[in-house]
Amino acid sequence: MTENRESLLSIRDFGVSFQRYDSRMGQTRLQVISNLHLTVYPGEILAVVGSSGSGKSLLALAILGMLPLNAVTGGEILYRGKELTPERQKQLRGKKIALVPQSVTFLDPLMKTGKQADGQGGTGLTQKRRDIFRRLGLPGKTENLYPFQLSGGMARRVLVSTALLTEAELILADEPTPGMSLEQALEALRMFREMAEEGRAVLLITHDLDLAVEFADRVAVFYAGTTVETARASDFQNGPDALRHPYSRALWESLPQNGFRPVNGFQPYAGNLPGGCPYAPRCPLRTARCETALPPVRTVRGGEVRCYDGA
Repeated sequence: MTENRESLLSIRDFGVSFQRYDSRMGQTRLQVISNLHLTVYPGEILAVVGSSGSGKSLLALAILGMLPLNAVTGGEILYRGKELTPERQKQLRGKKIALVPQSVTFLDPLMKTGKQADGQGGTGLTQKRRDIFRRLGLPGKTENLYPFQLSGGMARRVLVSTALLTEAELILADEPTPGMSLEQALEALRMFREMAEEGRAVLLITHDLDLAVEFADRVAVFYAGTTVETARASDFQNGPDALRHPYSRALWESLPQNGFRPVNGFQPYAGNLPGGCPYAPRCPLRTARCETALPPVRTVRGGEVRCYDGA
């Protein structure tokens, strides 16, 4: 069990807010992530799923220390048991922790893609990079092209290559497969799987629950800026009775092959979160205490759930 191994990344009671000015030119603080719990172990793929606005991409930027200057953070992020301070983030970024960003604009428009993918490894990585390009279906000429000469899917595959070529212990893959064909996406995820089997770790941020369940070891479910459940990927394959949180069950039931059943209501906006559990207004199992206090994270059947009654 992963719980008996030393974690690579441990996040506890983590929060992110942004200072901003309101219409009266007074400063306010917008809380977008709160009380977030997450643990990543060596040798695994942990998928993070949830709807847009749930805080998934912001988490990746927070881990790397790449949040905007008006961001305020709280709580704890530990890397190999030590606090991930701004100084450590700078030391580890691009070396021990690598990012596959969601936006292809991260590619340098003035540098050929082959040189960008090789990064600090220089010409010593050329053959390995060519092998990765080939596996991802990138033509041989791609290494001599500039980003503006690539299609969106090609640019995405180049970004994936830059992370695969590093010696990073932790890969933060933020929506790495949009724009790829199904076979290209599957090949990219197979390569992430190989990295995990080598003892490294991948934090896979995705909207595609089916792909997450197929390749991940565990799945963390985000809702309105917090973690509501972390479960084995096999629990999602076994159906809603194996899951612990009402929102996780709703995600399962929303898949086309499971009935495509929608949930009434909407995810609350970061500036208008309810006082208790953020899912309470939509939850069929809510009680009075769900509306007044955020439930603690509990260990239930080998997974974690933020729910008073989830089991």
